[in-house]
Amino acid sequence: MIDQENRLYRDAEQFLAQPDLKDEIVAARPEQARGKTGASRQAGRAGAAKAGTFRGCCGSALTRMAAVLIFFAAWELLPRLGLVQPMFLPPVSAVARAWVDLVKSGELSTHILISMQRVAAGFGLSLVIIIPLGCLIGWYRSLERFVDPLIQGFRQTSALALFPVFILFFGIGEFSKIGMVFWAAQWPILLGTISGIRNIDPLLVDVARTLGIRNLKLLVRIVLPAAFPSIMTGIRLGAGASFLVLVAAEMIGAKSGLGFMIINAQYNFEIAQMYSAILTISLLGLAVNYLLVWIERKAMAWKETVAAP
Repeated sequence: MIDQENRLYRDAEQFLAQPDLKDEIVAARPEQARGKTGASRQAGRAGAAKAGTFRGCCGSALTRMAAVLIFFAAWELLPRLGLVQPMFLPPVSAVARAWVDLVKSGELSTHILISMQRVAAGFGLSLVIIIPLGCLIGWYRSLERFVDPLIQGFRQTSALALFPVFILFFGIGEFSKIGMVFWAAQWPILLGTISGIRNIDPLLVDVARTLGIRNLKLLVRIVLPAAFPSIMTGIRLGAGASFLVLVAAEMIGAKSGLGFMIINAQYNFEIAQMYSAILTISLLGLAVNYLLVWIERKAMAWKETVAAP
């Protein structure tokens, strides 16, 4: 037994005495250590990246809100310090109280509903009619050259300048206001759609046709997705124009709506209520804009997925 044990020890010493094996064993230990160190470093970098992203988002939000907070602080302080006549510009706290009173009475919600119905009718009509028309004009170059002088001439005509014309044809009722909203919203949407169709990469269309995609399928699967960002830009501009024109139309010839509320408060010298209605219009326009941005991001999520590494 003792001889066998001595023989085993000698064999082990000879095995470990091999220089190549010893080098491999020694080299393997730092590699394992480096692997563990690299994994910990990667985990640390990932954590730092997440923390940096969070700090960046918070910093961006604070930067965006800073200008708004400074504006409202100045609005509050200037009338109270006597630098601005409070009769013409009441403090923002007084405007907020008037806004709350209007909400509690239900008067504000009534006017908001009426104005939003008019915007939805005119703006929705422009979407249904103008987007297909813009696709048609943008797809056929000869048609675009034919109608371009009319488009360039009519889009320079203010909707407010045409308000008497709308009253002559549609009367003082709802149709004239909806017609003005439609007129103001259609031009950004039309030009955005035409531009989007015109600027599509011809290679996309050629490849689609090579694969046998034709007519309506080509329009739905290739043309509209490629032109969608430009179309959405036109839609957002058209939505803003809708609110601007509607308020002016309601100031001139209406007995309800936010525009009427503003001009009526001004006539009755209810200045806080007037500013409340103005801020409400701004908030509605902002909400619609962010809603459209959200829709665009959801609809174009495939683009971000394709572009991701």
